[in-house]
Amino acid sequence: MKIPELPENEHARLHALRELAILDTKPTLELDRITQFTAHVFDAPIALVSLVDKDRQWFKSRFGLDAEQTSRDVSFCGHAILEDTVFVVSDTLEDPRFMDNPLVLNAPHIRFYAGAPIILSSGFRIGTVCVIDLEPRELSEADCEILRQIANDVVTQLEKI
Repeated sequence: MKIPELPENEHARLHALRELAILDTKPTLELDRITQFTAHVFDAPIALVSLVDKDRQWFKSRFGLDAEQTSRDVSFCGHAILEDTVFVVSDTLEDPRFMDNPLVLNAPHIRFYAGAPIILSSGFRIGTVCVIDLEPRELSEADCEILRQIANDVVTQLEKI
């Protein structure tokens, strides 16, 4: 398993995340609707709005997953926030970064992950909108664009909360 690297701007990124004052807040109907819509559009059992904090990823909204957070060192989203593009892992058991990840080997048994970074208007990548499946799969470029647009909608919601 490969632990996600820290972004070069980690200190400022965490400051931007905390400035939003949304960590550990109650779910919002708007974000829950987006998460449910995302799961439906991608025909995926799990969809999340995940915020990457210092030592954890916390789920501001979740569909199909009971956990409210996981450790950052096992997070897929920790990898996804390192780039501006959609981060896709088509088959976790074929990817050396994730094949022995506890989230792959144990519940929720992730086999597919796609995460679009949530990029604030300030440019900081604070988390992802992600879809997770229990089976390997591919994502088309059109699907990636849809996921990017959903992430943009989440930014709009987060910056007005």
